Parts: sequence; structure tokens; C-alpha cells
Amino acid sequence: MAEILTTLTRRSFLLSAGAAGLVASSGLATPFYARGYGRPEFIHGVQSGDVDTSSGMVWTRVDRPSRVTLEYSTTESFSNPVRLADLTATPQTDCAVKCSLDNLLPDQDIFYRFIATDLYDVNRVSEPVIGRFRTAPLRKRSIRFVWSGDTAGQGWGIDDVGMKTYSTMRLHEPDFFIHSGDTIYADNPIPDEIPLRDGGIWKNRVVTHEKRDVARTLEEYRGQWKYNLLDSHVRELNAVCPTFYQWDDHEVLNNWSASTNLRDDPRYPEKDVAVYAARASRAFSEMTPIRMPPAQPGRIFRKIAYGPLLDVFFVDLRSYRGPNQGEGDGGLFGWRQADWLKRELAASRAVWKVIACDMPIGLVVWDDYANRRGSDAIANGDNGAPTGRETEFADLLRFIRDNAIDNLVWLTADVHYTAAHHYDPSRAAFKDFLPFWEFVSGPLHSGTYGPKELDMTFGPDVRFIKASGGGVDSNLPPSAGLQFFGIVDINGQTKQMTVRLMDRQDQELWRVTLDPAAVA
Repeated sequence: MAEILTTLTRRSFLLSAGAAGLVASSGLATPFYARGYGRPEFIHGVQSGDVDTSSGMVWTRVDRPSRVTLEYSTTESFSNPVRLADLTATPQTDCAVKCSLDNLLPDQDIFYRFIATDLYDVNRVSEPVIGRFRTAPLRKRSIRFVWSGDTAGQGWGIDDVGMKTYSTMRLHEPDFFIHSGDTIYADNPIPDEIPLRDGGIWKNRVVTHEKRDVARTLEEYRGQWKYNLLDSHVRELNAVCPTFYQWDDHEVLNNWSASTNLRDDPRYPEKDVAVYAARASRAFSEMTPIRMPPAQPGRIFRKIAYGPLLDVFFVDLRSYRGPNQGEGDGGLFGWRQADWLKRELAASRAVWKVIACDMPIGLVVWDDYANRRGSDAIANGDNGAPTGRETEFADLLRFIRDNAIDNLVWLTADVHYTAAHHYDPSRAAFKDFLPFWEFVSGPLHSGTYGPKELDMTFGPDVRFIKASGGGVDSNLPPSAGLQFFGIVDINGQTKQMTVRLMDRQDQELWRVTLDPAAVA
């Protein structure tokens, strides 16, 4: 009965959130003189993220400097709301604000709303903007979440249809959404039109100033995020579903590492890629509801404990890597992150451990495709014993085996198609690990590409794949329909995990149900 009531609450909120009468019925007092021209506006909606059993981050952005009031309630009518201290939206953060809601009850619907008062004219007060999320459970109820990656890449922007995959995911009423990286394409300008191979024209109906060129300044990096938030499908999902963010290369520029050479690229006046990475990191922090430790701004790797059935570990294979074109290819984790991941995996008591990884393990991703040089990911294409970046993963997989860490699943995106890979030491050059699954999804709204070659160091076997076909069929537009996401269901009674691979038309392409090795 509790789960039925939860579903009804979500559906009623979805309906009311889109209704014109939401503000009038919300109960938030709005002075009559604020109902005219010139009020502050929340153009980019709301977001929530990093929700656990007792807290969640919430975010919004105002169109001008404002005093922002935040309230939350456990009821949709906002009866007896809790009012937090006012936030100040200033140009320092591009008028974006975010706040942690703490001391919440587990498995509880939380409705939150922001209202803005012009910092220089208190008579100008916004209409409220409202969102919701549900805290993680302490009891073993069923959990559903979705994941994918790659938004607004290859010039495919907001057309007449918009970023429809976001709305398709919303139909499944997930507890949360993992955005697995390439959340923006800061190095991919959005043109007004793109010729299609069939003679048609793709028309980007929304193109902003910041998206007409690659991002270089902090303002332009912020603009990449604001562009995605102009899409109604994205905003509608954000209003009802927390997003757990991680990043990869395109939040800065393609395949960036310490060896990125910008000397001959006239698009980038600064030639040190670290300058752009710092600006991109700040925009990432400002424009998302990610929870970063105050002492470690910019830290993306973290664990979200989502109750007794699930821990999610977010890794960052971009910030700590060595050079892509270095001797043996520099590592990806860095020792602090590697130590953290081992320690947290060993300490986890959740039934399922999901590692959200921004790059796949066994697919070969070259830094220089023309010459098949330099690994941008993990696999190096030699199919042999671990070398280069593979040694880090061999060490991690051996640690997982030696410490009997079971029920571990990897989720990733990055390669712009969907696949299911099963890894087994019986097929591998390196054999000191337990069998595991890796599921690949995406793109959300970008070009679709053909399959990558597999490296057999860790013994991957393709159990399912759907891609563009490669060659001349690469970089298919979103209108081709090959946009993908995945759904993960964990049954509260059986503890089984079911993974489904889906397309943006909401067709189920493939599924598998995994039994837990041990049921607590």
C-alpha cells in the first residue's frame, strides 16, 4: 500500500506541476504588486541531487541578483513548511544558488520551493518555482533508477522535438537519475542548421550566444549548462527526479589530459588546458546540485548511500589522470581516489554496489584515432596482460576478489551506443578477479556511433549491443531514434537487480535479472 500511495503522489505532482494553477494553489504568499512586469524569473527551473536517507541538495537560478527564500514540506500543499535561511543570488555564481536540506526522514516525499525578491527592488517578487524528491529508504523497499550520458553533442541541439529521452525516462518515475558524464559539450558549437544525409535539414530551434562557439571563459562554460536547461524535457525531469552528476571530457574539451596540445588550435587563446579545466570545474559546481566537500572544491568522486539495498560509487577518471600520450599512458584514478574506492567498497554493507564510471573498461577509446595512438580510456587494445592504465583496474579487481566484495555492477556511457558486457576471468588474459557485469548506455541527445573494438585483457563478452553501425552511419542525429538509457530495478523482497536497456521511444531492447550472491 505504501508504494501505491507513493506512485499516486508522484503522478499527482507531475500533473499539478504542469498546471497553470500550481502557483495559485501553493499557499505561498505573493504580494499583489509583484504580479506585473519586471519580476525576477527562474528561467532554468529547479534541480535536486545527491539524495540519501536524510538529506538532498536543491538548486535553482534567478535571472538577476535576488534574495531567494527556500521552503520545503512533506506535503504537496506545503502545509507547515520549513523555511530555511534566505540565500543570495549574486553574479559571483551567475545568480545560481543551491542548498542542502538536512535532517529529513527516510523514504519521505519532500516538496521544495524557491521564491526570489529583486535585490534592489523589494516590490519585485517572483512566482515560486517548485520541485520534489524522495529520500532514500532505511527499509528494504524496491528502488528504481535510470542512467545515461552525452547531452547536446556533435551540434545536435534543441530542435522542434527537443531532448525527448529525458521525458521518456520521466515516464518510469525513477527515484534518481545518474548522468554518467559528457553532461554538456563545451567544445561542440550548436549551429542553426545541419544538413542530413537524406537531404533533409536538422534545425536547432534554440541557439544561444554561448553555444555558437567553443567554451573558453567561465561565462561560456556556464552558458553550456544553461543551454541544456532551456529544454522543457530536461526541466520537467529535473523538477521531479534527483540527478546524480559525474563528468568526463566534454565538460572541458575533447579527450583532455595533461598531454593535451592546444598550441595549434586557434579556438583556444590560452594554451594550458588546466586553465579551461578550472573554469569548467567551477561551472560544473555552480550549475548542478552536486554535493562537494567544502575542503575539497571540485571533488566529484563520492559515495551515495541509498539505503540497505544500494551504495553508488561515483568515480572521476578525468581529473587525476596522467597524459594520454605519455609513456605507458598515465593513470586515471590517482592514488587518493583509488585508496578511497577500495576503502569504501570494503566497508559497504549494501546488498548491491554500483560503480558509476565515466568510461567503459573493455572498449578501446583512442586519443588519436587516425594513428591508433594513446588511450583515452582504460583498454589499450593489445588483448594481453595489463599494462599502462589497465594495471590500476587489475589492482582494483584483484582487491575486490581478495576482499570477497560481491554484487558489484558497473554502469557507464561515453561511447554513444548501448551494450551489455559480461567480464569473466576464464576469457581474460588477466585472471585474478571475480566475474562482473558492465552496462553501457547513451547518448541522451547527441550523435549515435558504431561499436568500439573490445580488448580481452579482462575477458569481456558482448551480450547485447545496439549502435549506429559505424562508418558512414556514424553520428546519426537524435531523430534517427538511436538514443538510449538504462533502467535499474532492485526488488525490495527478492533483492534481485533487473537491468533494462531502453531507447527514447521507450522500447525495451534487452534485459537481465541478477541474483544477489548473498541476501542480508
